[in-house]
Amino acid sequence: MSLAVLYSRALSGMDAPEVVVEVHLANGLPSFTIVGLPETEVKESKDRVRAAIQTAQFEFPARRITVNLAPADLPKEGGRYDLPIALGILAASGQLPRQHLANYVIAGELALTGELRPIRGALAMTYQLLQDTSNARAAILPQESAYEASLVEGCTIFAANSLLEVCAHLSGKQSLPQHPAVSATPQREQPDYNEVRGQLRAKRALEIAAAGQHSLLMSGPPGTGKSMLAHRFVSILPEMTTQEALESAAILSLSGQFPVADWKKRPSRAPHHTASAVALVGGGSVPRPGEISLAHHGVLFLDELPEFDRKVLEVLREPLENGHITISRAARQATFPAQFQLIAAMNPCPCGYFGHYNQRCRCTPEQILRYKNKLSGPLLDRIDMNIDVPALKPEELSQHHPGENSSSMRARVMLARQRQMQRQQKPNATLGPLELSAVCQLGEQASQLLQSAMQKFSLSARSYHRILKVGRTIADLAGSEHISDAHIAEALQYRRYDY
Repeated sequence: MSLAVLYSRALSGMDAPEVVVEVHLANGLPSFTIVGLPETEVKESKDRVRAAIQTAQFEFPARRITVNLAPADLPKEGGRYDLPIALGILAASGQLPRQHLANYVIAGELALTGELRPIRGALAMTYQLLQDTSNARAAILPQESAYEASLVEGCTIFAANSLLEVCAHLSGKQSLPQHPAVSATPQREQPDYNEVRGQLRAKRALEIAAAGQHSLLMSGPPGTGKSMLAHRFVSILPEMTTQEALESAAILSLSGQFPVADWKKRPSRAPHHTASAVALVGGGSVPRPGEISLAHHGVLFLDELPEFDRKVLEVLREPLENGHITISRAARQATFPAQFQLIAAMNPCPCGYFGHYNQRCRCTPEQILRYKNKLSGPLLDRIDMNIDVPALKPEELSQHHPGENSSSMRARVMLARQRQMQRQQKPNATLGPLELSAVCQLGEQASQLLQSAMQKFSLSARSYHRILKVGRTIADLAGSEHISDAHIAEALQYRRYDY
């Protein structure tokens, strides 16, 4: 029978559905046809496969070759099907035994020399393979993709450098080495908060934001340290769990940006203010993750926030609330996780010096209002904390004693986060309305203070809930079981009412 059946995996958003590669040889004029909704990259595999088979000293059959990639309604893209197609042709033509093909999931791009090149999304593929308990198959992957794929514990990965090595393995002549499980690599040193002089209030706000996973907006004149503070924020965040690290690394693998070193380090993304909406949230004819998904379980830092296009910023509203983004196209739909922590920075006015202690602002009130109106009310309402970062005076900058280091701040953050996980198994920022009523019960004085602020500043229900969450985090940092009026008063200070 001139038919061979192999198994591979496609990429569809965060999923990696199974693809059955069927190769059939028939009599007739020589031809090579690939069906099953292949994209251009897959159609071009015909030439790569032919050259690789011939270079490896195998015979390319001069027959009518039909390759079917099932299911037929699932779009196939990339060069990941080169290797299974080549093996299917060799098996269907009798040059390779076919009895062991069903035991493997195979993916890899072929060079014309028969060498294997890495594929995109290897980690996402093995992560999905482990979830599919009905088909426990080992994976054969290119050597350069095996490292990230082996991060998934419990998955058997065989790494190969060429088509010949895979053929020798399937023929029983020389087995491929099983790639060892990868352990976490030691994290490299990160910038430390002891390098930042002064700005104690800003550091306190960043510590609260890290403890409760709250979003934060910093406003201040240029040169006050906003970017410096934001770039050191990752150094005080708790370590990711293995599950969180795998989810984050799988998204980076989909975009071809897998972090070979420090894969357990929380991602930190800082797109330029010229970024488009598609770059920020994801998209394309074949949906790819954007910056908010690449920052999953990490930090998204948006510097010069009003300089972003307003339509670009508005697309952040739903992900900030829901923790995921669904990208819909005419023929495809993909959902990517986006549980990121937003840290943003902005100047108080176009020239930047409004409120500076010794610099004169050149902006008119109309210019300042127009500048602030670039940020919509609904977006600002979704940001938990807003603080001022004032300019430091020369005597503060000349102080020689270092500030508090990141390790001591991180220790307090981790203790507060442990209290949250023991109490509700999630950070305070992700609490729902029903959970808030159970976790954030206020005393009489705290309740009166919050009600008075609601009436005075005309706060929305969303602001009310976010003040409660921040107050709960402040209480956790203080080791208090109850939210006092002092905790609510501090939480109210982190809301800006002049927008």
